Amino acid sequence: IQCILQDVGSNIATPRETSRQDKIKRTEFSEMHVPILERWIDEYHNQLPALTNFILPSGGKASSLLHVARTVCRRAERRVVPLVTSGSVDPNVGKFLNRLSDFLFTAARFAAKTEGREEKIYHRVDPS
Repeated sequence: IQCILQDVGSNIATPRETSRQDKIKRTEFSEMHVPILERWIDEYHNQLPALTNFILPSGGKASSLLHVARTVCRRAERRVVPLVTSGSVDPNVGKFLNRLSDFLFTAARFAAKTEGREEKIYHRVDPS
């Protein structure tokens, strides 16, 4: 994932509308990364109990750190959307970041299960 994120950064740092063709070619982002993440998501998801409620970031240290990584990834995804929309960045970068955050969520749940830690369920607080 770290190497692929380096490729994400290269693609973002090379705006399509102002860069030379040879540089654009070198920083192309492969669509093959998205189905790989989807396969990993499915593999972990199939080993987890069904999710019937929203959960809070919890489940032990590994799970909590994966939830933090997911949050950072979602923030990056939101920042990339306008760049994809404007055509500056390859749309596959946006798709990858979206699926990566989903993978990190699933990995966090898997880590909690593996460590035998409980996931905390979100309960709406009644303000009255």
